[in-house]
Amino acid sequence: MERVSQVERKTRETEVVVRLELDGSGQFEGATGIGFLDHMLELFAKHGLLNLSVRASGDLHVDAHHTVEDVGITLGEAIARACGDKKGMVRYGSAMIPMDEALVLCAVDLSGRPYLSYGLDLPDAPLGTMESALVEEFFRAVANNSLMTIHLHQFSGRNGHHIAEAAFKAFGRALDSATRIDPRITDVLSTKGVL
Repeated sequence: MERVSQVERKTRETEVVVRLELDGSGQFEGATGIGFLDHMLELFAKHGLLNLSVRASGDLHVDAHHTVEDVGITLGEAIARACGDKKGMVRYGSAMIPMDEALVLCAVDLSGRPYLSYGLDLPDAPLGTMESALVEEFFRAVANNSLMTIHLHQFSGRNGHHIAEAAFKAFGRALDSATRIDPRITDVLSTKGVL
């Protein structure tokens, strides 16, 4: 089964195209106009062993908010579409990733219920041209539009770049685990029979 999706989003503020292959090799290509976000998306793809293409243009003359949020929305929709009916999927995944002094846990549930528990304590300083507060906005947009529960918790860390990097790597690894197919799961992994 090919687990691939492509989603386009066009508003008066942004244009975003995301193509996602869950069963990839960690390839990333594309550009959002926000160097730090591109770096984080590349880490997410590499460590999640998925192939990801992201093309975005937005009103960066205002700030990065609309572009970051809309990339998160579009990526979330792409994840939901690529997962399809979720039959045979492990459903849950987690990863704890160190990045120098930072240590971050990400746990996900492909539950069909969007929720973000955000426990990162990023310094209130820019990450390149991106405000650190936009990391939370990105993950909230992904959770809401993928219909996924995401828990992100920081155990240590002072450097904002390191904390964010550990979070994106952990999210990639957790998503890879959750979307794996287990031949023992013949339907969806839920007593309800639906996710």
